[in-house]
Amino acid sequence: MTRVVTWTLSSTGPQDFALTFEVDEESRRQLEEELFGKRILFSDREDWSIADVVGAYRSQHHVESDFRQMKDHRVVSFPPMFHWTHQKIRVHVFYCVLALAVAKLMAREVQQSGLDLSVREMLATLGGIQETILLYKADHGRPRARRMITEMNPTQQRLYDVFGLGTYAPKR
Repeated sequence: MTRVVTWTLSSTGPQDFALTFEVDEESRRQLEEELFGKRILFSDREDWSIADVVGAYRSQHHVESDFRQMKDHRVVSFPPMFHWTHQKIRVHVFYCVLALAVAKLMAREVQQSGLDLSVREMLATLGGIQETILLYKADHGRPRARRMITEMNPTQQRLYDVFGLGTYAPKR
């Protein structure tokens, strides 16, 4: 195989080093066709088909995305721990992973309902659904209170319906 890149370092002294290079485009094109972009996958899953091994490899980015999600302190995160015992650390890890699993299940439910929202968008939209308490002055005794859900945009209304939040909302 011929060289793809040829380089030359020239100098008459340390102050004037010069590096020049030349790319053989035909050799580079041959490398791109034969080698570049190829991957070799190793697996100890002898009972899996080739398609299953390739599918598992290609879905690896979902798990990596979830671990990145756990580092995001604004959504479902694995914040710094201030625990001293192994048992408390295990419990902390457990509820962080549980929160991620619940958030991913919620996002899956939302996606199956036809909405295309990330976990962050979904949680932010749900966070915008609020309950308010209106206090009315009574003629005598304690003021009368009325609890109600504030107005929702169409996406909030869809999420409200998908998760059946009306079950937990105050009745009018």
